Amino acid sequence: MSAAAVEEPFEQMTLLEASELISKQLVGHRVEIIGGQITVTPPPDGPHGETLTDITIPLWSAGLHGDASRVIQAIGLWLPGGPFDYAIPDLSVVDADYQDHLIEHNCYDPTVFRLVVEVTSSNHLSDTKVKPGIYADAGVPVYLIVDRKNLKVMVLTEPQDGEYRVHAVHHPGQSFTLPESIGASVTLAVDDLLRVKK
Repeated sequence: MSAAAVEEPFEQMTLLEASELISKQLVGHRVEIIGGQITVTPPPDGPHGETLTDITIPLWSAGLHGDASRVIQAIGLWLPGGPFDYAIPDLSVVDADYQDHLIEHNCYDPTVFRLVVEVTSSNHLSDTKVKPGIYADAGVPVYLIVDRKNLKVMVLTEPQDGEYRVHAVHHPGQSFTLPESIGASVTLAVDDLLRVKK
């Protein structure tokens, strides 16, 4: 069999079709299309999931999972950067009517996203270097990054022209309050998010 014969079926697929095929083959992996390229992230570790729980509980306690908004893990966000671009943030706060804004491939219009959260794992550079630009370009008002590698939490706000104009960096021992634009005042402790032993 020649190399051309192997490549031919993939050349006939769209990026979206190829990403769906990869998702079926690599169960548990997160498949995204960012900047016209398919990215695949292996399943995260247990502490990653615990951190998401440690963020979710205060969001729920503040009433963000109710009539006006919903707190959802791994919901697709359709990106304006390319014809098939989408990301799957670890956690999001979205408008309660998000289901009315389905675009394609189980991904929703970025206008319904109030907050996206990424907890770094093997995709550290994507979460800290690539995704700030794409989420800002999509107009997501607040991007929270729990950087487990560098032991800091970043809250990026005021997206404009493909970048966040305000970067607030928080270190172990500190607490911070998310902008009320997400729908409620929520204070989080960096030590809890980074799973720092006390």
